[in-house]
This record gives sequence, C-alpha cells and structure tokens, in this order.
Amino acid sequence: MNADLDVACHLNVLVADAAPARLGGALDALAAAGYRRVVLPPLDPDATDAAALARLFADRGLAPITIAGQLPEADVSSADPEVRAAGAAMLRAALDLTVALGGDQMNGVPYGPFGGPTAPVGRDAFERAAAEVGRVADEAHGRGVTMTFEVLNRYETAAVNTAEQAMDFVAASGSDHLRIHLDTFHMAVEEADLGAAIRTALPRLGYLELGQSGRGPLGSGAVDVVEVVRRALDDGYAGRWGVEAFSRSVLAPPVADMLAIWRSPYDDGVALAVDALRVIDAGWAASAVGR
Repeated sequence: MNADLDVACHLNVLVADAAPARLGGALDALAAAGYRRVVLPPLDPDATDAAALARLFADRGLAPITIAGQLPEADVSSADPEVRAAGAAMLRAALDLTVALGGDQMNGVPYGPFGGPTAPVGRDAFERAAAEVGRVADEAHGRGVTMTFEVLNRYETAAVNTAEQAMDFVAASGSDHLRIHLDTFHMAVEEADLGAAIRTALPRLGYLELGQSGRGPLGSGAVDVVEVVRRALDDGYAGRWGVEAFSRSVLAPPVADMLAIWRSPYDDGVALAVDALRVIDAGWAASAVGR
C-alpha cells in the first residue's frame, strides 16, 4: 500500500463484531495488508473492555475509529430537552470510549436515529442537531479526537443526504472542528456528480469512504472507484480514506438485517480488503500527485 495514503478498513468487512476472540486475527490480517486504522462497529461503552481492546490495537500498530449514533429516546434533533440531552450524553459517552481506546477519530451518524425515515427533517430539528453535534465536536477536538458525521442516502436518513446539505450542517453547527464523512455508496444514490460533490465538501471533508453499489469488492460495481480516488487527489483531498463492504456470509444476521444486506457479494473479507488497496493504489497512480 502507498505509504502516502492513510487508509482505514471497516471491521465488518472481515468479522461481525469486536469480540476479542475473533478480533485478533482480523486485526492481524489488516495490519499485514497495510491498513493503518480499523473502523469498529457501534459499541456499548458500558459493556466494552476498553483497556483490553486498546491493547489489541496497539500491539498491532493500528488505530481504532469509533462510531457514534443516536436512538429515538436519545436524539439531539428532538424538540424535547430531555431527549436532546440524552442524545448529547450518548455522543459524549462515545467520545469517552474513543479516548479510552486510544483513537483520534469518531465517525457515525450523530445527528439523529439511523434508518427508515418517513418524513422530511424540519429546519428546526436540523439546527438543533447541528448545534449539539458542534458542541461535542469542539469538545472532541480538545481531547485530540476529530469528529465526523456521515452523509447517508435517503433510505437511511432524511436529515443529511448530499455534500451541499453537509456543508450547511457544518455551518449551522458553529464548530470549526466538525468534519464531513462522505461515502461513495451513498453518493451514488444522491449525487449527480461524485467528483463535484467531493469538491463541494472539500473544505470540511475529513473522511472519504469507498464503497461499491452492491456493497461488495471495490473493483466490481457501478462506482468507478479508481476515478473517484484520482479526481479527489487531483482536487486536493489529503485526508483519510476508508474501505467499506458488507456481506451476509460475514455479518451476524441482526446486523445484516438492519443494514438490508440480503446477499453475499463476497465470502473472503481478507481478500476483499487486500484488493481494495490495489484499487486505491490504481487511483493514486493515475493522479497528478501519484505520477
């Protein structure tokens, strides 16, 4: 893997969860492939042995990236002050876990519950969420952690679906430290031009995740990942990259159901992770900085 690119792989590419008995082998494989970071699935801070998990990462020279989320009863976009406060507390608990694990990045969907929207999100809810997330992002920065928020497709949220909306969310947050997480899987649903969307978000883009239309190998699908990498580099993107894929044969059934993963586009997560680096390297080699 090109040493100039800082690439993370989602743990769910290889295994269903972060159970220590399964995690060690997955981390070994990712470290051997050349990844620097691993994106963990959502974790319960109260049920996680942070010290043991941190040792697993440190022993392999890898850094964890955590995921923060919300629930209907803990939602920073809510008009109910108690529900909103519970949502903010949930984000701060995820931040505490990130620090305890030795991580310096927290991804996720911090602006509201994930999945199944049935109506548009009003401006008041959008601004309430942005303000709360912005405060946590500033706290995270003070603790050495970059907080990002993922832009999702219309079937998973009604709050933030495009790069333009993401920039609006950052502005509404009032934070100088909140960063955008774009994912080509979602962008392929919502954006007319993936390269233009990346340029729109570039001033605040902190994490560019590469995922295929069918959730499988990066080199097979409707998204031209090599071209996405090339254009992003040529446009000046210098942030971190991510690799994400899902397969029912790898995921636990409840997780696969939640993510609507009904098929198995791959069975060998290690092979997918290794091949993903080949695809990214091809984009690097085609770019002006890589030539």
